[in-house]
Amino acid sequence: MKKTEQFIIDFAKAILNIPSPSGYSSNVIEYIKQRAKDMGYNSRLTKKGNLIIEVKGKEDYTIGLSSHVDTLGAMVRSINSDGELKFTTIGGPIWPTLDGEYCLVHTRDGKDFTGTFLSNSPSSHVYKEANSQKRNPDNMIVRIDEVVKNKKDVEKLGIFPGDFIFFDPKTTVTKSGFIKSRFLDDKISVAIIFGLLNHLKQENITPKYNLKVIISTYEEVGHGASFIPELDELIAVDMGCIGEDLSCTEFDVSICAKDSSGPYDYDIVTKLVNISKENKLNFVTDIYPFYGSDVSAAYRGGTDFRGGLIGPGVHASHGMERTHIDALTSTFKLLLNYITK
Repeated sequence: MKKTEQFIIDFAKAILNIPSPSGYSSNVIEYIKQRAKDMGYNSRLTKKGNLIIEVKGKEDYTIGLSSHVDTLGAMVRSINSDGELKFTTIGGPIWPTLDGEYCLVHTRDGKDFTGTFLSNSPSSHVYKEANSQKRNPDNMIVRIDEVVKNKKDVEKLGIFPGDFIFFDPKTTVTKSGFIKSRFLDDKISVAIIFGLLNHLKQENITPKYNLKVIISTYEEVGHGASFIPELDELIAVDMGCIGEDLSCTEFDVSICAKDSSGPYDYDIVTKLVNISKENKLNFVTDIYPFYGSDVSAAYRGGTDFRGGLIGPGVHASHGMERTHIDALTSTFKLLLNYITK
């Protein structure tokens, strides 16, 4: 198990450091596609850029496993007269956590410029409201690290509205087993699924059912795996929520019974719970009040299947996120038992 845990962590570190906000996922998908090929798996891309990996099972029944590689982010909205950048949100980051964070502005001609997200009142020596001003895109700017004094100076660099802005993920793995980083939602689950695929190859295991692994690219904006045909079941592997009125911790695999899109399939949830009990996994069942998954998107897209949702507990979602190796291990073991028994 230690080998698999290290594989998952190393895979996660690699993809966490490839910027991939919704709408800009081709680089990380290409990396993942190559890793799948190196393991001996064939894959294909859908028209909108989702990666599909198929694994032949023993029985004629198909389970989809979906996780999303797209993340939160931002995009240049406009350029102020003094050369500062206004931005628009991609997904729903917690903006106060971004005040003072480093970023990268990526232009359409391939140039990168470093910068910093800041409040419009960034100095306590100057602004009375430096501490109290609300942090959101209306009251924040990106300060780029170039000599610019006006809008034309910025445009000469090749920066224009529509350019992506990448947040620094600040990925760190601690000696105590914590993994902390932006975008564990949901790159840590992508790494778990690839840990599963690697384990099947290394141990020469044929799953009980056909597998269709979907790495989706637009989940954060609501339409990730919106239409995946020929599935009997779809299990979204996404982050487990931690907080008020929830049971999950950073050491658990969370099994979601219901989220904002409604209840998940009763029999699938029951099977996931029973497997967790039989294998003495750290697990909880929870209800997520403000949450939707790839299963939710696929239901809305009209796909006919039964759906479930699991994932490692992630603290401070959409902010400075953190989970623990124990949660990754329990999620991996739950998936492995679900597809082989």
